[in-house]
Amino acid sequence: MLLLHRAMVSGLQQACRLRSTPSRLCIRACSTNDSFQPQHPSLTFSGDNSGTRGWRVVGTLLGLGAMLAYHDHRCRAAQESPRIYTKEEVSSHTSPETGIWVTLGYEVFDVTEFVDLHPGGPSKLMLAAGGPLEPFWALYAVHNQSHVRELLAQYKIGELNPEEKVPSTLETSDPYVDDPIRHPALKVNSQRPFNAEPPPELLTENYITPNPIFFTRNHLPVPNLDPDTYRLHVVGGPGSKSLSLSLDDLYKFPKHEITVTLQCAGNRRSEMTQVKQVKGLEWRTGAISTARWAGARLCDVLAQAGHKLCETEAHVCFEGLDSDPTGTTYGASIPLARAMDPEAEVLLAYEMNGQPLPRDHGFPVRVVVPGVVGARHVKWLGRVSVEPEESYSHWQRRDYKGFSPSVDWDTVDFDSAPSIQELPVQSAITEPQDGETVESGEVTIKGYAWSGGGRAVIRVDVSLDGGLTWQAAELDGEEQCPRKAWAWRLWQLQAVVPAGQKELNIVCKAVDNSYNVQPDTVAPIWNLRGVLSNAWHRVHVHVAS
Repeated sequence: MLLLHRAMVSGLQQACRLRSTPSRLCIRACSTNDSFQPQHPSLTFSGDNSGTRGWRVVGTLLGLGAMLAYHDHRCRAAQESPRIYTKEEVSSHTSPETGIWVTLGYEVFDVTEFVDLHPGGPSKLMLAAGGPLEPFWALYAVHNQSHVRELLAQYKIGELNPEEKVPSTLETSDPYVDDPIRHPALKVNSQRPFNAEPPPELLTENYITPNPIFFTRNHLPVPNLDPDTYRLHVVGGPGSKSLSLSLDDLYKFPKHEITVTLQCAGNRRSEMTQVKQVKGLEWRTGAISTARWAGARLCDVLAQAGHKLCETEAHVCFEGLDSDPTGTTYGASIPLARAMDPEAEVLLAYEMNGQPLPRDHGFPVRVVVPGVVGARHVKWLGRVSVEPEESYSHWQRRDYKGFSPSVDWDTVDFDSAPSIQELPVQSAITEPQDGETVESGEVTIKGYAWSGGGRAVIRVDVSLDGGLTWQAAELDGEEQCPRKAWAWRLWQLQAVVPAGQKELNIVCKAVDNSYNVQPDTVAPIWNLRGVLSNAWHRVHVHVAS
């Protein structure tokens, strides 16, 4: 009651500083809600219970004081000219020390005090720190509601200069000048060519990865292709004519849809770098994503071009329409036996999650090879041929191969190792993240697991003590078909934090239906290109006292 009395007095003192008539006008003018009307609560009592009447008086006065104090703050802010900020100023406020600022339209907000109150957790709001909220609200449409905007309005500190034009840092001769705009949540590993991964806390939010945050692996500038003039050249088989297929021609083939996980060969390369330096992009755990793909089956298109299985070894070679200034295009190949197998479900895909392929992901047509390393899923597909040998592309012959830890760049012989096709079993922890502090009592651990070649993940084991003891996680997502488990399994475990524990060394490992299991450490599988990194994933966290 004493606390309520103090709050009531404080509220009334604030209210008394307001003038009656101006306050009413100001409340009407400043409210963002057109339906708002100032209310004049009655202070008369009813009934015989004096205690109840007393509480009603307190509640009424508290409500009146709080209402007037809030609108006094809003009005004073509205009467002042908003401070103008540049985008550069906003981008420098990305931490509690500098203040955490975001923008919505041309408005600037200091949300430092709100970060810890964010219903989705601080980490999600921090993804927008120093930049616009719109790309994240597009992912999470629940934000775009009037009550959320009203809440955000309380943190407004100014506006962006509407005349500010951010000068382009790219020269017109730059081959990357026409690259598409990317989602700001992506963690960029290189700008030119563009390579980026979603942050862990977004990666396993959904079984199907939203297109804007699907990991992006480009080797060359992104071509800007006209769907009306696009043609796919398919070299004909012996005695058959070659095909020149438009998008409409591809639409005439039976449409096939499958859910497939794509993983870069360098996923989790950053962990190999901690053992010994490697050459390659510093991918963390996010060079993997899952989508629902639709298109024509490659086996149907090859059959129409007169191809069939042969007794001798053969390869289907793909060439993209992305090229460097010298005209070199990206290329790769897969065995003909896989390409012609209807059960392998290799696609010439033109849809991703029910939409035309985004430019970064191969518009208008790309190859999708379920269960196979992402390097063979050629984007912006321009040419398909069947050859007696695998593609002569650099990325087939001189990259994406695994070697012994003893091999270095002075002794490597790329011809001595086969090209990576199917990938080994993999899993990683996405929540909590390394270095975080978790609450005592119980911890929720989340992650993903996947295995190449259509092998289904049958179990994920999780340890809180570095691998001394284990618990089996709960597997989520679609059930997997035998030999056609093309997509990942998301998993989670709610585990009791041992009493008195100050730190947790969380580890996960997956097992597939061939009983392949991840190796326990990185050093024995280290290789000079940092590919095939699938050791137990480890996260060290602190426990709040």
